[in-house]
Amino acid sequence: MSTDPREAFLAPYAQRASESSGRLQSEKDHPFRTCFQRDRDRIIHGTSFRRLDGKTQVFLNGSGDHYRTRLTHTIEVASIGRTVARALRLNEDLVEAIALAHDLGHPPFGHSGEKTLDRLLKGHGGFDHNDQSLRVVELLEESYPQHRGLNLSHEVLEGLRKHHLELVQPDGTSHPSPSLEAQVANVADEIAYYSHDLEDGLESGLLAEKELMSLEIWKNAFEQAENETGGSLFYAEARTHRKFILRCLINREVEDLVGTSLAAITDSGVTSVWEVRNYPRRLIGYSKELKSGNAELRRHLYNKFYHHPSVREPNDKACLQMESVFNALISKPEKLGSRALSRIGEEDLLRVAADYVAGMTDSYLRECYVRGEKTQLD
Repeated sequence: MSTDPREAFLAPYAQRASESSGRLQSEKDHPFRTCFQRDRDRIIHGTSFRRLDGKTQVFLNGSGDHYRTRLTHTIEVASIGRTVARALRLNEDLVEAIALAHDLGHPPFGHSGEKTLDRLLKGHGGFDHNDQSLRVVELLEESYPQHRGLNLSHEVLEGLRKHHLELVQPDGTSHPSPSLEAQVANVADEIAYYSHDLEDGLESGLLAEKELMSLEIWKNAFEQAENETGGSLFYAEARTHRKFILRCLINREVEDLVGTSLAAITDSGVTSVWEVRNYPRRLIGYSKELKSGNAELRRHLYNKFYHHPSVREPNDKACLQMESVFNALISKPEKLGSRALSRIGEEDLLRVAADYVAGMTDSYLRECYVRGEKTQLD
């Protein structure tokens, strides 16, 4: 067990920085920052992280001042993840690093943009934003002259492989589960995604609180908000009213997650991070009751919000622009620039073009589209 005083608080099954499997390219330890703290900083200072501010969450970037972007969503995931990690005595720095990197591979225009690129790359490996996040940190970020990518710790990379059925250690051994920290970051993403999309949906008027009252999870949060405010919730300004209900909803999600996960960890008998990795199922999760409530909420969001014409139609139009820009790059690869062109010999042209397009912000892609249309007209 580690004797590092910074790790004294951690539970036996937490991932300690002192027990990291290291990086692909070996590096000297920092005098006062752990490897996971350094990973977090590398991600934050990366170009791809800054671009998240210009990428769609649900509404196209620029649609409104208060709607979330991919960056604000990412920060919210990191915040929730740290709270859960501390309550479970897990490594907060590792959770935060994974959370901050988890959406770096998202293309412009949200999930509509992802589906478009996946279709354009059919027969060439497809496109998945989770896999693209790995490409960003392992290959596309250019912060170091010694190597490509950010050379992140193995444990952060493991956290980005959240949908992989089998995970592999640097020594070649495989295991079914990632660290508890990786599991926390994954569920924190879900909590942030659906709860904060609820707020944007209500802000836009596309979701109605009257309809949400039919959902058990919203009804419970509403009742909790009423109890905590002593009846003053009814008189609050509309935005304050819904924000406080959502605060109660998120708090319940987090409390349920912590309590249920702690019970599962205890029942499993795991006493080390290696036992966690070899445990046949994930240990971080909700109670059956809340899992059912979240599924009901998810269905409501898809039916009433994500597929609403006011969301879908602008996204579909933007994705036609994305397809046009992608095809223009394929027909004239010199437009990719020297850095991207240098990879075409080792990678498929379509993959390199997809990397280029996926790295764009919403506004830059629109600018490229307008510029291309103007050139054609000229």
